Order: sequence, then C-alpha cells, then structure tokens
Amino acid sequence: MKLQKTITTVSLAVAIALSGMAQASSHREAPNITRLPTLDSTDFYLFNSYEAGRSGYVTVLANYIPLQDPQGGPNYFALDPAAVYSIHIDNTGDAVEDLTFQFRFSQQLANDNMGVKLPIGPADNQKMVAVPLKNVGAISAGNSAALNFIETYQLSLVTGPQQSGTKTALSSGSADGSFIKPYDYIGEKTFGNSAAYQSYANQYMYETSLPGCDAKARVFVGQRKDPFVVNLGETFDLVNYVPVEGDSAPGAGDAAGFPGGITQNAANDDLRGKNVTTLALELPTSCVTGTGNGVIGAWTTASLPQARILNPNPTFDNTEVNGGALVQVSRLSNPLVNELVIGVADKDKFSTSHPKDDGQFADYVTHPSLPALLNVLFKDAVNATLGTSIEDLAPTNFPRNDLVTAFLTGVPGVNQLSTVTPSEMLRLNTAIAATPAANQSAFGVAGNDLAGFPNGRRPGDDVVDIALRVMMGALCHDIPVNSTPTNLGLCKPADAPVGNVSFTDGAPLDASMMDSSFPYLRAPLAGSPN
Repeated sequence: MKLQKTITTVSLAVAIALSGMAQASSHREAPNITRLPTLDSTDFYLFNSYEAGRSGYVTVLANYIPLQDPQGGPNYFALDPAAVYSIHIDNTGDAVEDLTFQFRFSQQLANDNMGVKLPIGPADNQKMVAVPLKNVGAISAGNSAALNFIETYQLSLVTGPQQSGTKTALSSGSADGSFIKPYDYIGEKTFGNSAAYQSYANQYMYETSLPGCDAKARVFVGQRKDPFVVNLGETFDLVNYVPVEGDSAPGAGDAAGFPGGITQNAANDDLRGKNVTTLALELPTSCVTGTGNGVIGAWTTASLPQARILNPNPTFDNTEVNGGALVQVSRLSNPLVNELVIGVADKDKFSTSHPKDDGQFADYVTHPSLPALLNVLFKDAVNATLGTSIEDLAPTNFPRNDLVTAFLTGVPGVNQLSTVTPSEMLRLNTAIAATPAANQSAFGVAGNDLAGFPNGRRPGDDVVDIALRVMMGALCHDIPVNSTPTNLGLCKPADAPVGNVSFTDGAPLDASMMDSSFPYLRAPLAGSPN
C-alpha cells in the first residue's frame, strides 16, 4: 500500500512539525545545550502521587543528561558542580514561580580529595599512587568504603520569585544537612543485581521538612532507567515508517489494522538501553497549591554562572573559576517545543527565557511554519495519487486555539489556573484524584482518565501517541469526558480531516513499565551485567 504509506507519512511529518508542545524526550534541543550535556533536561513529569497511602502528595520528576549508555565509564555521569538545577512551581497563574527548589552539587574524592592510593613497588622503592577508577571494590547498602568518588548536593527552597524570594536551606538530617547522590550503576560485579542496586540507592531517599508545612517532603536524586519511549531514529529520518496502528488493537498481533501500519514492539523504542539522572521530589499538596484554585504549573531549568575561566593547570577540585550572575541555559516542561517548533535562530533564546515572556514565541504555536512547508512539498503528490482536492493535510483552524488551550492556557474546568497567562508549562489539577497504576490509561484524558496527560504528565502516559493525535486535530473531534463524547468547541471536525486517525510511533508505553512508588522510575540498567 505505497499510496497509504505516503499519506500517513506526510500526515505524521506534519503532526511532528506542528508539535509545539509534543510530549517526547527532549535531547539536544538547541545549539548551545549540545555543548552542555550535563545541563540538558530530557523529560519533565508532574502528577498526583499514586503510591498507596500518598494521596495527599504531588510528585515532580526532572530528568537530566540524555542518552546515557550504562557502560559509559570510567567517569560515568556526574552533574555539574557549578550549575544550579531548579524545579519551579507557579500556583497563581501569573507564569512567575512561587516556589523554586534549587539543587547544587558537589564532588569529592576519598582521602581528602587525594583519592584512594595503593602502595606500588618493592619495599625499598615503594610509592603511594592514586587509582584511576572511581571505585576500588564492591559497594552495597550500608557499605560504600570502596567508593572513591562521592557526589553530594545542597537543596534549598525559594519562596517567591527566584531572584528576589526568601531562600531556605532544606536538610537531609545529616550533620551538615547535605544529601548524597548514589553512584551510577556501573555493573553487577560492583553492586550485584538490580534489586541489590535498588537497595543501595534507596539509602539516599530522604525526608525533609519544608518551611511552614506540617507534612514532610521526599527527595531522591540518582540514575534511573530512561522512562521515555520513542521511535527516535526513524521518526527524525523523515518519519521512516507508516505511523498508524497495523493491528486491530495495540499488541493484537493480527495485522488487521491499517495496511502496512506500524505495530507495537519494544524494539521500536530507541531509548530502551539508556539511563538518565533524575531529580525527584514528592511534595505535600497543601503546601504547594498556595492560595490559588488547586491547579499548579511547573517547569525545570538549569543555570550556570555567567563567566567560566579554565585553569591551565587543573586539579580535581580546581578545574576552573566560575563567577558572575547565574544565566539560565536549559528549560523544559512540555518537551520537543524547542526542537521542532521554535526557529533555529530563537532556540537558545527559548532555553534562556521565562514562561511569563512566552508571548514572544506565540507565532510559532498559533501559526507553525513547518506544516505549511510540508504541505507545499507533499499536497500535490497526495492529491494526484488519490484523485482528491484536499486543500491542506494539516488542521486549518488558525490561530490554532486548540493547541493554545491544551498547552499554553490549560483546559477550563480541568487544569486551568485561577489566573490565565498563556505560557509553556505543565499544568496539574491537584484536586483530580490520582488513578492507581493498574487502572491508568496510557492515553490520559483522551483515554477517559482525567488524572493523566495533559492534566500533568505521568511516566506511563504515552505522550507521543497522544501528542501526534492532538497536533493533527484530535481536539476538533469528540473526546471522552467522564465517558461522554464531547466536543470542546475549540474547532470543528472539518478543520482537521485526519484528526480522528490513531497515530502511533509503535513504541509501547504504559504504567506497568514503571514502579508504583516514589520515585516511580525503575533502577538503571547495569553497565556490566553478568
């Protein structure tokens, strides 16, 4: 079915081009961040906690350092000690942060930063020589004596705008209040199997008190299996597959769906062998909603000091001098915004911008340029082949108010803050009860599950498939609202001729692929499995 493949390939290409807010992994999204991989945010999640007994909490996950090969030694994946990694929450709707959690990391070697040394040579010509590895033996829960490299971090809460608010240091309960980041899962000889590594890492899951809050928050920072799934290589190779379900139902294996369409297979996930570094917070709901209407917006950023002077004679703890005001170099809430919607000339500008200033990028969302280009390239060929006169394969409602509502303002009655300021952030209605993992729909709101995307985002939400459908005009057609097919009135079915097509990248994702307790993401893949 070459013709059908052509049509659906063009449709998905248009969908991806439109995906100003498409939910996919955000790797190397702007020219400058490609040079700063330790500050590159990959995915951001915001959801009501669904761990048993944690109904009064919100979980926020910010993943950094993309495309980590588990075997990426010998130095693996430490965070930048000069950077400030932040998670921001707006609970009033003015697109200015009301709460900011700041993470600052430090690195130490054993032996007062001299590192583990071994006696080398005979007794009459012996020298103590530092080892080249970051560990010199097995590591387990309760026994890290063989660890040569230690990462710790300080965590602070800024109440009010980040630049002028009140800053409070949060404590792990240790003597200096610092938190420990577990060492990456370098292999089973060092740590044992995945369960043993998880036991080791769980030591560094902390409770901490928040100012003015009776309930405690939970904190974890460490390496995790990349939770995102995406048919990454083929998608960016001009969509080198037929992006419609080829079975009668996902996973049916009967080839009774769209002829030649892609079918669900874990092999389609190009991130299945990758890890990420996760900054995880579980926060008491009552302490983050403020005086608003119970809806919160959130995003993550990473910043560096304005000036960095390299040391021509570096040592472990003195590789450069950093100074000047902090400059934001990374920003993420709804991923793929910067990759596929913002023009190349503005990508680094978007990375350094703040939600309150997103009006400067409005044209990229309301009048995206790539769909028009793709329509010029492919419309005539499609119409000639079909004998049709389709004026536009992409949705034709301009401005794209359906996308503005879904991603820039929130949906009234679902996840719209008390004050509406168009801005790019994830929005979560904390009053909508979490759906237990076993009952979650991978399609979120479109799957009749109001606790899922775009009402926040959970790790098991198949946001690529959802976003493809929304970008191609799914919100112009009826969607289930409390099990009742409903048109939101944002646009008409005629505006989106393929808006009811079940687009997919063939990479399956659901809540069963995650843990059901904080931090929800599974233990990382071992660098050296037995």
